[in-house]
Order: sequence, then structure tokens, then C-alpha cells
Amino acid sequence: MQNRVLLLEDDTNLSETIKEYLEDEGYEVESAYTSQEALEKVYEKHFDILLLDVMVPGENGFELLKKIRKASDTPAIFITSLDGVDSLEEGYRSGCDDYIRKPFALKELLLRIETLLKRQLQAKENTIHIDQHNHYDIKKNELISHGQPANLNQKELKLLKLFLKHPNEPISHEKIYETLWEYDETPSDMALRTYIKNLRKYLGKDRIESIKRYGYKFIK
Repeated sequence: MQNRVLLLEDDTNLSETIKEYLEDEGYEVESAYTSQEALEKVYEKHFDILLLDVMVPGENGFELLKKIRKASDTPAIFITSLDGVDSLEEGYRSGCDDYIRKPFALKELLLRIETLLKRQLQAKENTIHIDQHNHYDIKKNELISHGQPANLNQKELKLLKLFLKHPNEPISHEKIYETLWEYDETPSDMALRTYIKNLRKYLGKDRIESIKRYGYKFIK
């Protein structure tokens, strides 16, 4: 499963250039050209990174991110031609994690994305060591078990990432449902139990603790 990026950029040529570059680097990119279109996509789908231009049709990127932050803590990078300190301050106050000014090198954007993905999982490297047989590859978004990619579906990988973000912390069923299921999907407790079972098959039964009538805890 690829890391999914939402790209809000109304310059179609730049949007296509960024999209093609990131897809070549192994990311899945969804493009939006207005703030309303971006907002709808955020509510409908899960994204790992938000790339937001500021001066776009509709409300500006700063106001858009303020709305998004009421429901999501997905890492966000502003990509903008605004270069004043006031704009920079407003960007961070609206909830962004990073800010890159146009024009920029695509490699720099990639490095900033990779840095945020690692920071989100509190990792210094591109891999998170779980035990002697398992590690998680942040860039490829894969669990590597005994040297081979584990056979996990999209929701199982989302669940693994949620556990890795919150090691040794109880996570409620509600939080898991919000993370795993998209806007137009119906959460299923039976499906969740299957996902837990499949993760335990790789990580070990004792690694994921069931908390009765609450949720689960990942022991790291």
C-alpha cells in the first residue's frame, strides 16, 4: 500500500509535475484544484500527507487547513509563492507542519515529506524496528517480516501505522474505526477482529493486547 498524498495546486502544469514525480517515487497522489474540492477529499478519504497551495480558488489554504484541523491531524505542508514572515507565521498558526516556498526543487519537497512521515511515527530512520523478525518500512508503507513483505491489506496497514504512532497506549474502537474506514464505508467489528488476527499472525499474539469493552494496545 502506497502512502497517499493530497495535492492542492491550481496551476495544472505544476500540479501534474509534482504528481508525476511523487508517483515515480512510490506515492499515490490525488489532485485537487480548489479548496472545496480538497476539503471534500479529506472528509471522504484517508491521506498520509497534505500538500496545500495557499492562493487557490475558493478560500485560501490557511483557512482550509484550519477547517481540516478540526477533524484531522494529518501532516500538512504549504507550497506557496508567499514569502513574507507574516505569511509564514499565519501558515504555522493555521496548523501546518512545514512550509516550502516556490520555486522549489522536487527533491527538496520529497525530503520534507519523508521527514514528516518519520516524525509522525517518531522514527529517526526510514524503518521502525519491531522485533528481530519484523520491521516497518515507512517510505514503502510495508511490514517486512522475515525479510519479505507481509501480506497485509490496506486497512491492516492503516491499523499497524496507528499502533506504531501510539505504542503502549490504549486505543479505542472508535479511534480505530475513524482511522480505518473511509467516509462512505461502514465500520465492522467483525472485520476489525480479522485485521487484528492477521497482524498477530506476523507480530505475535502477545504484541497486541485486547482491552475489554474499549479497544486494543500495541506492546512495543
